Amino acid sequence: MNPKQKMARERTDWAEDRTILAAERTYAGWVRTGLTAVVVAIGLQALFRLEEPAWLPRAVASVFLLGALLVFLAGWSEARISHRNFKTHGCRVQPFWRITLLTVILALGTMGTAAVLWLL
Repeated sequence: MNPKQKMARERTDWAEDRTILAAERTYAGWVRTGLTAVVVAIGLQALFRLEEPAWLPRAVASVFLLGALLVFLAGWSEARISHRNFKTHGCRVQPFWRITLLTVILALGTMGTAAVLWLL
């Protein structure tokens, strides 16, 4: 391999590393968006808890919680695709099992929040 080809290969490897790191930042964005939807649901329930009919604020909050679940799952799905399609060369990334574990914990927490909102 001549020096130009070696430099081109290194640039390609670095680009692949930047892409996988960008995918991790994108997953973090999905998580932030999902957590924001959970906060909106809790806020709606707190703000309109005394309104009649009582099921209406809970139903609206549940829509936001469902949205949060979908956001968490979509972020996980995109992270899975990125981890499958790219390999790292010089950077250290989060192992995919850790991303999966975080997604499961967030999904369970969101479902628990929904249960608590309906029981209050």
